Amino acid sequence: LLMLRSGARVTLVERSRSLDRAYRGEILQPGGQALLDALGVLEGARRRGCHEHDGFRLEERGRTLINGDYRRLPGPYNCLLSLPQQHLLTDLLERCRAHPRFTCLTGTKVNGLVEEGGVVRGVVCGGGADGLVVRADCVVGADGRYSTVRKLAGIPYDRIELFDQDVLWCKLTAPATRTVRIFRAGGNPVLAYTSFPDCVQLGWTLPHKGYQALAERGFAHVKERIRAAVPEYADTVDQQLNSFKDVSLLDVFAGSARRWARDGLLLIGDSAHTHSPIGAQGINLAIQDAVAAHPVLCEGLRRRDLSERFLDAVAARRRPETERATRVQVMQSRMMLSTGRVSAAVRPKAAMLVSRTPAYRSVLRRIAYGDQTLRVRSDLFEEGEPATV
Repeated sequence: LLMLRSGARVTLVERSRSLDRAYRGEILQPGGQALLDALGVLEGARRRGCHEHDGFRLEERGRTLINGDYRRLPGPYNCLLSLPQQHLLTDLLERCRAHPRFTCLTGTKVNGLVEEGGVVRGVVCGGGADGLVVRADCVVGADGRYSTVRKLAGIPYDRIELFDQDVLWCKLTAPATRTVRIFRAGGNPVLAYTSFPDCVQLGWTLPHKGYQALAERGFAHVKERIRAAVPEYADTVDQQLNSFKDVSLLDVFAGSARRWARDGLLLIGDSAHTHSPIGAQGINLAIQDAVAAHPVLCEGLRRRDLSERFLDAVAARRRPETERATRVQVMQSRMMLSTGRVSAAVRPKAAMLVSRTPAYRSVLRRIAYGDQTLRVRSDLFEEGEPATV
């Protein structure tokens, strides 16, 4: 949408045929909300349904150790917003489709890159006689942590095992709450937040790579472990979780592409850098990547220079921020999710002490806003000779 409003011709290639599918990450931090509002899509997405959270809490056996009160931050985005990705993507697509220069190819898989003299000139979709070639001045890969575009471009990706937990997600129909919670009631820690319209998303943490051994003992055993971890939802778990189809495993790891660009190609979001779900950073960092890439792509199209050297300006600006986010997530994970007797004894005092320091308030603002110097470059919104992205 940023590029369309700046006069470019855009073709979106999307493997799924519809937006009606399961999403997990849907918490928008204030920084992400502000950028989407500046783009003009936040209000429409909110109208489709969302849920505001006053902040987040770290709890241990009913005792609040950290209360991250977002209402103390400057308005109007002083909340954690649970906004279904389907609502946000629907509003974005509707606005994109209002532009005559937009083409949307749903149910279409990218199988190859068009390369000429080492320069990426487009993508190959489908296969056989039905194959489709989409030529472009620049290919932007925003296709997630297991990015096909990144693999086809031959860009190495470093997976880093920084976290000690994976997360088993489930969704329950349950009364709404006003806080994103990380709590420990019995067993492993749990992430919980209300999701529109009337659901609670639960993320039960378990030792990294430990799910297979757990699952081999059968779903009844897994279910009993979840019930023990969330006693307040135990009856609901009993009624609504009936098979392995009702849960999904998130393999938690950090990672980064060694390069974010090639001549004619740029990676953003999870395809360039991967994060843990703790701290709700992934979607917000991806939005910021897009905003940072927008003026670089506009200038590259104007100059007819979309070389790796020119596109590297995006990584130069964004990589330090994404690496900082990973360091903060590791710190959060160790403080909030670690297990063991020593951790259990130290965590309450350490958490209460840290939450009273200026450093904590600084970290909270960094989590909430990310790079506060980023702005949507609305001065670039104009009609012009269309190029293709």
